[in-house]
Amino acid sequence: MSSSIIALIPARAGSKRVKSKNIRALGGHPMIAYTIAAAQDSGIFDAIMVSTDSEYIADIARHYGAEVPFLRPPEYAGDTSPDIEWLTYTLSRLRDEGRAYDCFSLLRPTSPFRQAETIRRAWAQFCAAGNVDSLRAVEKCGEHPGKMWVIRGDRMTPLLLNPRGGVPWHSTPYQALPEVYVQNASLEIAWTRVVLEGGSIAGDILTPFVSEGYEGFDINQPMDWWLAEELVRRDEAALPAVSHPAYPLKQE
Repeated sequence: MSSSIIALIPARAGSKRVKSKNIRALGGHPMIAYTIAAAQDSGIFDAIMVSTDSEYIADIARHYGAEVPFLRPPEYAGDTSPDIEWLTYTLSRLRDEGRAYDCFSLLRPTSPFRQAETIRRAWAQFCAAGNVDSLRAVEKCGEHPGKMWVIRGDRMTPLLLNPRGGVPWHSTPYQALPEVYVQNASLEIAWTRVVLEGGSIAGDILTPFVSEGYEGFDINQPMDWWLAEELVRRDEAALPAVSHPAYPLKQE
């Protein structure tokens, strides 16, 4: 299959749980630099674009070689704004400007340990998958949903009922439970038509991309940031190589 593909890297300003996480320094560069570098080194993309509502983030992205042809409108950059809104806006505007792509890959900068090889492996799987709408990165659940509960007042009930009968899942050893996977934020690939025609990011037919090691590690909480720094310090997880000089970040 020979199809055009654009990398879309979302990096809005205003992160609450980890302040300025998309451009916070990690291993000598703002975190977004590693996603840009992995996308560049993968060699699969016809364009690499950062979607942001911040001129400062846009300047950093351009420094590391990504495009920012326009800023994201504020109405698509709120804390609760769904991805489908800014994706529809971005892909539609690019199409209207004569830049239509068959596929897009959503690469979030909060997964700094995703490598160029990770992206190439996912693209090869997507191309070979046949009749699918999208590919999404997943990993095996560390906490099984069969042992989760819903609390209502002073009572609780299992989130999942055991469809087989017998011993309930919440009382079954983890090893005996069915394997369940959870999505991570590292990587998605989909046909552009899924967004522009179907109004969805994933569509109806998905193929799972099982991430390996720290490829799917996602920074969302202060503890995640601390762990990422420790993994780098101990050489337990590798950051993608960045060829550009470090951007001089503002002191906070």
